[in-house]
Amino acid sequence: MNKTFNLLFFIKNKIRTNGTAPIYLRITIDGMAADIAAKRYIDPKKWDVKAHKALGNSQEAKTLNLYLKTLEQKVYDFHYLMLKEENFVTAESLKSKLLGIDIEQRMLIPIFQEHNDKVEALVGQDFAPRTLERYKTSLKHTQEFINWKYKVSDIDITQIDHGFISDYDFWLRSVRKCANNTAVKYLKNFKKIIRLCMAHGWLTAGSLKILFSATKQRSKLWKDLILPKKKSR
Repeated sequence: MNKTFNLLFFIKNKIRTNGTAPIYLRITIDGMAADIAAKRYIDPKKWDVKAHKALGNSQEAKTLNLYLKTLEQKVYDFHYLMLKEENFVTAESLKSKLLGIDIEQRMLIPIFQEHNDKVEALVGQDFAPRTLERYKTSLKHTQEFINWKYKVSDIDITQIDHGFISDYDFWLRSVRKCANNTAVKYLKNFKKIIRLCMAHGWLTAGSLKILFSATKQRSKLWKDLILPKKKSR
């Protein structure tokens, strides 16, 4: 279930030759945003920046505002239906639904398992047996955490946000009774899977900025874990 869901109309600074600018709708869910074109244009001077709608009571303004209100309701309706079917919706998945584009769902556990299978195939060449066992244990912990937290066997990778990471860290330290260094090692193993998803283009660095929105200490930890360190000259 999503915690926050907001809609906002705005105009982009792309003035056409006739002096009008395109109107966009920004969908924000749990801190992540996606923009969709409203397929309407307006003179920037006639746009109410604070109210996010056309200025005045002219017929033109009323017609445009009615259209925007209808579009807004359509988004709310789609969001409600998607929540009933999927329980979790992202800004991008809602945008794709509105545009009639199907998004391939990528689940975390199969991606993690495929990674471990490749590591196992390279044991004795690029990896030590101990490394494989560490990743197997990390996968097992990840599965147990998802079941503990979400009461499901797997989740879409787009559901991995700061809350997921903070709760996983808490679970490792409290339920699994991991010492600090051990918990950090498991988080680093999980980091490898996140970066793998980023390398395939399934997740982007921008989509993961929500991970760094909490306390500076936890934010710095995960920034160090996920983003590659710069080489010193």
